[in-house]
Amino acid sequence: MSNLRTLVFYATPEHPCSYLDDRLATTMFVDPKADINLDLYTRLSQLGFRRSGNHYYKPRCNGCNACIAVRIPTEEFNRTRSQERTWKRNSDLTVRLRSAQFEQEHFALYQRYISARHQDGDMYPPTLDQYESFLLEARSETLFIEFRLDNKLLAIAVTDRTTDGLSAIYTFFDPNEDKRALGVYAILWQLQFAREQRLPYLYLGYWIRGCRKMSYKTNYRPIQVLVRDSWITI
Repeated sequence: MSNLRTLVFYATPEHPCSYLDDRLATTMFVDPKADINLDLYTRLSQLGFRRSGNHYYKPRCNGCNACIAVRIPTEEFNRTRSQERTWKRNSDLTVRLRSAQFEQEHFALYQRYISARHQDGDMYPPTLDQYESFLLEARSETLFIEFRLDNKLLAIAVTDRTTDGLSAIYTFFDPNEDKRALGVYAILWQLQFAREQRLPYLYLGYWIRGCRKMSYKTNYRPIQVLVRDSWITI
């Protein structure tokens, strides 16, 4: 059984940064052959690592620390007026928890979302292989949270349950439902669910200084940032 002291890490060669123009990035990965149990996954999350499929990674770029791991303390979180309106606006949705398995309906929604919202990113065009390796190579603790209006699928939030919280992996939704702010609602729902499950944190990945696409994460307060391996509340 692997533990933190016995893990082997690998660094990628420098490559163009996906988030900041004119920057080079280096990513540190956990050895993909390592056995990452739930306790070890939790500890890696506490150290700022993220999961993508079967890979556990953390930015480790030369001369740049723009990527900052963030998490929300669920008991201390309070919705803003805008977030409260979003919560009430989506009170007509039905939520169902599913395991990580292929559903054509899920994949079709993913294709529509990526094609409408992320044509400028490295996830476009969306393919079945990409979808499976990213979201279906999952853990037993992974949840696919469905949000439906009557029987129509509007959004899916993919999240991992750890021993100290939820780790939000990815959310995709109907690009024609802008007025509902489904991305915001998915985070609010996960915060409420984590609180009900007595899980103290919702991990949101990285807030990236200077990246507009990641700026939304600081709209949830209070928020904790990982600085020099210590979580600081702001």
